[in-house]
Amino acid sequence: MQIGKGIRALLTNIEERGTAPTGQELRELSRETLEVPVDAIEANPYQPRTDFDEQSLEELAQSIRTHGIIQPLTLRRLHEGKYQLIAGERRWRAAQRAGLTSVPAYIRLADDQGMLEMAIVENIQRADLNAMEMAFSLQRLIDECKLTHEELSARVGKQRSTVSNFLRLLKLPPQIQDAMRKEQISMGHAKSIAGLADISTQLMVLGEIISKDLSVRDTEKLVARYQDPSSSKKESAEKKTATSKKSADVLKVEQQLRGLLGVKVELQYQDNGSGQIRIPFKSDKELNYILDLLEELDTKA
Repeated sequence: MQIGKGIRALLTNIEERGTAPTGQELRELSRETLEVPVDAIEANPYQPRTDFDEQSLEELAQSIRTHGIIQPLTLRRLHEGKYQLIAGERRWRAAQRAGLTSVPAYIRLADDQGMLEMAIVENIQRADLNAMEMAFSLQRLIDECKLTHEELSARVGKQRSTVSNFLRLLKLPPQIQDAMRKEQISMGHAKSIAGLADISTQLMVLGEIISKDLSVRDTEKLVARYQDPSSSKKESAEKKTATSKKSADVLKVEQQLRGLLGVKVELQYQDNGSGQIRIPFKSDKELNYILDLLEELDTKA
């Protein structure tokens, strides 16, 4: 995604890239579906979808070989004989795989901002973006099209509360956003995690969700316990006794380790400098999750 480059740096407007359409061309572009050569089309730099599933593309290509393209692409004319995708990149990619030399398309007139908005809104309304792609797309509409939350809600046909929930995902740590992209957790899980203010606690909850395969309801209960420690007096008393014996420096290191690994970590430190780091687990699945984390950290080192 080319979020940071800005609209004007990516494209010039239609008049600068080619001859302005005549009145006859305007009527043609607004009414007709044209057959456009596949190699005359270039990708949309504003495409909000970042992942194209290979198997899904191949299945669509097979369908196109059999039935052709049922829904035309939407393009804008650049200079003579060249077009740029506004919507339909998945169909365009599959058409190339299917060996098509041309595709049906609607030709729209759009400046750069109009193209960005059409591309993002079209993809959002198809409802097959993952939650993080949706969140980034909504934020781009706000940033680059200068929309308020009310205007954004009206543009994409979603309630303002729904829009706000997606935008909140962008405030979550990268590890949680990545887990959503990989579909390891759902948006329901993420909404629950977002209710926690402390990042290390958020990552600990993420680790428990994945390792224990927690449902959204179980996650809500877990988050509630972190939000209200008094709900478990025994656990709270044990923690108080244990932490009272630890210095502020030891507690800080312990919290940093928890934030790094996203799982519960206990640091036991003696005055003579000896001690141990404990990472408790309750099942083989949880152990494997911890081992995967450590292996990932090792490859990054």
